[in-house]
Amino acid sequence: MKTKKATVLTLAQRCKNILASNWQAQLNTIKADAKGSKQDIYTSKVKYILKKGRPYIWVPEKDLHNVNTFIDERGSLAVTSPFPGTLANLLRSMKKFPARIALTGDVIPLKEEKTQLATESVREVILSEQRMMKEFSYTVSGVLSSSNLITTSRSENLKEIMDGDQRYCVYRFNVSSWMFIDGQGQSQEVDMEDMEIAKADPLALFSAKLIDGINQSEARRRALILFCLVYMNANTRDACLLSVDSKGFDVLGKVPSSVTTDEYQWKEFRFTLKEEARDVETFCRQLVEMEEEAVKKVTSNSGLA
Repeated sequence: MKTKKATVLTLAQRCKNILASNWQAQLNTIKADAKGSKQDIYTSKVKYILKKGRPYIWVPEKDLHNVNTFIDERGSLAVTSPFPGTLANLLRSMKKFPARIALTGDVIPLKEEKTQLATESVREVILSEQRMMKEFSYTVSGVLSSSNLITTSRSENLKEIMDGDQRYCVYRFNVSSWMFIDGQGQSQEVDMEDMEIAKADPLALFSAKLIDGINQSEARRRALILFCLVYMNANTRDACLLSVDSKGFDVLGKVPSSVTTDEYQWKEFRFTLKEEARDVETFCRQLVEMEEEAVKKVTSNSGLA
C-alpha cells in the first residue's frame, strides 16, 4: 500500500508547481517619490518566466513599479494556480479561491545585455512549448484539444512580450520568503531550505491546458463522474477537475447534501495514479486507461458486459 508521502505533494512542491504553471503574477512594490519610500503599496499584473528556478519579470516601461523599485527594491509577487474557464466559474460560485503563493524579495533591474538574454529565454520558452505541442501523441492531443488556447497557453500569453508594441523593463526577483495560501485563505510560510530542494512537477507547464481540456469536454466530465462512483463510491451529479500533478489529480464532485436530500454540495476527491506520471504522455495514457476501466466496471455491474 502506498504511503501518504508517496501520493500527496509537499507544501514546497505545491508552491513550485503554482509558480511553474503560471506566467502572470501580481507585482506589489512600495510607492515612492524623490523623498524616499512611503508605506502605500502599488499593484499591477506582470508577465514572468522562470530561469534556473528564479522569476524574471517584464514590467511595462511606463509602469509605476519602475519608479518604486529605483527607490526601494523590496517587493512581493502573488501567483495563483491555474483555474481556467469552467473551473473559474465554479470556484466563484462556491466562494472558493484557487490555491496561491505569495513571494517576498527584492526586484532587481537587469542591465541591457542581461535583458537581451532574458528576452531570448522568452523566445526559447515559446518555441519549446510549440514544439512539444506538435510532437504530442493522438491521446494527448485528444485531451488538450478542448482547452482554450488563449487562456491556457503560456506561449500565446508570452508572445506580447516579443511581438507587441509595448516596451518593457526586465527584472530578476530574488526570493527571500515563500507563503502558501489554500482555497480557504489559510496561509503557511514554507521553509526556504525545503523550497531549494523542491522541484516543479513535470506536468506543471501544461496543467492549465489539461485542466481546461478535461473540464470543457462533456465526455471527460462524465468520466470524472464515473471515477467518483467506481473508485470513491460517491454518487455525483457533476464533476470538475481541480488540479493535476504527477502523482494524481483532484476532482470536485457534486454530491447529495448531508443536511437535506434535495440539495447538493461540492466535495473534493483525490485520485492517485497507478504509475507516477513523468510527463504529459504518461498522465494522459493513464487517464484514458482509468476511463476505460471505469466504464467496464459500471457495465459489468449492471449486467451489460
